[in-house]
Amino acid sequence: MRMNSIKLIVITYLSLLTLWGCSDESIMSLSAHSIIYCAEGSPETFNPQLVTSGTTIDATSNQLYNRLITYQGKDNTLTPALAKSWHVTRNGKKITFYLRKDVAFHQTDYFTPSRLLNADDVIFTFNRILKPDHPFHLVSGGSYPFFQNIKLNQLVKEVEKINNYTIRFHLSRADSAFLANLATDFAIILSAEYAEQLSKQKLKANIDTHPIGTGPFKLKEYRVGSLIRFYRHDQYWQTPAKIEQLVFDITPSNTGRLTKLLAKECDVTAYPIAHEKIAQHNDLTLEAVTALNVGYFGFNVKKAPFDNKLVRQAISYAINKKVLLEAVYQGKAELANTLLPNSSWAFDDSIPEHEFNPTLAKSLLEVAGFAQGFTMDLWAMPVQRPYNPNAITMAKLIQADLKNIGIKVNIVSYEWNTFLSRLKRGDHQSFLLGWSADNPDPDNFFSPILSCAAAHTGSNRTFWCNQTYDDIIQKALHTTNISQRKKYYLQAMKILAQELPLLPIAHSKRYQARVNNVTGDILAPFGGISFYHVAKKARLETIIKTENTNKNNTVNLGEN
Repeated sequence: MRMNSIKLIVITYLSLLTLWGCSDESIMSLSAHSIIYCAEGSPETFNPQLVTSGTTIDATSNQLYNRLITYQGKDNTLTPALAKSWHVTRNGKKITFYLRKDVAFHQTDYFTPSRLLNADDVIFTFNRILKPDHPFHLVSGGSYPFFQNIKLNQLVKEVEKINNYTIRFHLSRADSAFLANLATDFAIILSAEYAEQLSKQKLKANIDTHPIGTGPFKLKEYRVGSLIRFYRHDQYWQTPAKIEQLVFDITPSNTGRLTKLLAKECDVTAYPIAHEKIAQHNDLTLEAVTALNVGYFGFNVKKAPFDNKLVRQAISYAINKKVLLEAVYQGKAELANTLLPNSSWAFDDSIPEHEFNPTLAKSLLEVAGFAQGFTMDLWAMPVQRPYNPNAITMAKLIQADLKNIGIKVNIVSYEWNTFLSRLKRGDHQSFLLGWSADNPDPDNFFSPILSCAAAHTGSNRTFWCNQTYDDIIQKALHTTNISQRKKYYLQAMKILAQELPLLPIAHSKRYQARVNNVTGDILAPFGGISFYHVAKKARLETIIKTENTNKNNTVNLGEN
């Protein structure tokens, strides 16, 4: 049963008061050092290697874990993380990483590390993904969709341990996106020592449900569908986080999240609605980043009638994307003509703009053998994501557009994790979904969601597989020449424009709202969110209330 917001706040307060005592100073400490984040959904797992969903990435990647390298700054420069430096050979086939020697893993109720991070942890992490015979490969299903989509097992021949703090990747060929992929939210490093303990306890699956990482926070408690509680990792290899506790209050309802924000029952909220209402409150801040993402209408090409390219094209002509943009995104997004947003260096405006033409749509349906139309299912997400803030509303608008050409649309929705798992199985006919980039390399749009490898892993929910397209995006990875790569990606976009496994709809901004006393960057143009740099100032009304309480207590003591 979902915990109500008041109970959540009470439990949060009591938990910290148990740690810090019940004095007024403790109440002030709680106010200044605890953040409650109203999240839109539950994570599918606590290991982001296993999925590609944003709800999981937000809750895990930057809170619990680190990567060998990461992106930093407005220009998205690759910078050291767990690896203090790295070296790439001239032919691009050997990349050596030199690890830090002061990185501690989490100590929790279920694991106490006896050593710091070393090469064994990196070897364990990547061999688990790469080797089907690895003792942990099949744990939790043996699916590592991001890495399988980019065919990491075909690229990496070996991960070699040079010494305790040096590892080397041996590649079968140079790959222009390899370092970018190691900086994604999926390339987190696990603890080999923890895995060994779980093997002895015959609890291998706990590696993905009871996480141990090196990140700024560690997991304290998870109540499915209700809350996630993180405590600060005080032995963090960088400066420890400024907040001592981070709570994800899981609230799928966008109205519910707004209500909690206005009532100050959460400090930060995901995907806020009613932007004008929030702007009317001087103690709230609405912020946004221009995200690398795309929201789209996808077709399962393995199911009739969407195995027919003419039907997919007809539907694309029948949909008024400008109306969708205004009604669903309220003007806070750009019309998507291709997978790539125009901020990508590989964007090309030579692709013809989408045409809204119901007459042409009817003609194509007739040629395809559906002059009288047909009935179809459209699956709509139950949660808000940056690439689609209201999939149900979008589905209803599409339903009205397609009715005009004789197609009856049944709108289908499920609980978020069920929705994703059934999409992966291919139970659907068509669907509304999207993709938020994990790094700025263009391949991050092309390979993970539309390659043949992604069709096999279920990350390509259209199940479209085109060998010509695959060959082109592979050629783009085999060269470091930017001009040549742009030409390859233009060829790929032209194929997609003709084949239409999906219809790009919008590139949107990502919004969040926060109480003004919460400081620090949380949002990023790509990847998940991070609370590492977040701080919280005590609110003035809390200070006044505490001072008044102290005065009253002093008077009472004097009278006694």
